[in-house]
Amino acid sequence: MSAEKTEEIEKAEKATQAAKAAAAAMAGKAAKAEQKKPRRTAERILEVTLELFNRFGEPNVSTTLISAEMNISPGNLYYHYPAKDQLINGLFDRYERALGEILDSADGVENVEDAWLFMHLLFELIWNYRFLYRDLNDLLSKNRRLEMHFQEVLQRKSRAMAALLDGLSRGGAAHLSREAAGPMATAMVVVLTYWLSYEYVRDPRHALEPDNAAAALGRGAYHALALLLPHLDEGSRGHLRGLAAAYLPDA
Repeated sequence: MSAEKTEEIEKAEKATQAAKAAAAAMAGKAAKAEQKKPRRTAERILEVTLELFNRFGEPNVSTTLISAEMNISPGNLYYHYPAKDQLINGLFDRYERALGEILDSADGVENVEDAWLFMHLLFELIWNYRFLYRDLNDLLSKNRRLEMHFQEVLQRKSRAMAALLDGLSRGGAAHLSREAAGPMATAMVVVLTYWLSYEYVRDPRHALEPDNAAAALGRGAYHALALLLPHLDEGSRGHLRGLAAAYLPDA
């Protein structure tokens, strides 16, 4: 075989390999695009569902309403989430991950200002997933997975409140005996868990509207920390009232 013929064969083989590589790359991109589209649709379904659950309450939102709000067919919604409980569980998983990140920061609380920021972050997250707390008893009675996980959520909140109290004590801002710290942590968890229910009872027509978020969050954060007022030193007590005054003129 001549050198010229060999060179032509090598060129042809290289061209074929390049074409195969380009085709594989295009196929890979197409596959990724196909994978990305369903994932994005699934995420969008959760976002719209959260908005509707928060606005109307979970019991009042059907999968038909969700698909109509998204302008997709019920079959498309069913493809991603075959049951309404899967939507609830998907949203709860998001909430639980975000909650864990916030609760883990409780070890860094050293003073009242740290505690105020920590509480605000918690209440903001609770507000963003307020349908869970608005319809909590109903959800737990219908969803076994949620029932089990929410018990763990309460335990994690209790541990975080205990860490917060320990940090305030170590920093000299609060003075609590070990005996008093346990019930105090539990009381703070109760306020965290049921504050939005209290707000809703106070004003059922307007309490959970977005325009009222800042006031509701401020009241919740203040009342959770106000449990500590008898145990704070004078400077920290005044500082807490000053922080609350920015949100609550009558605090």
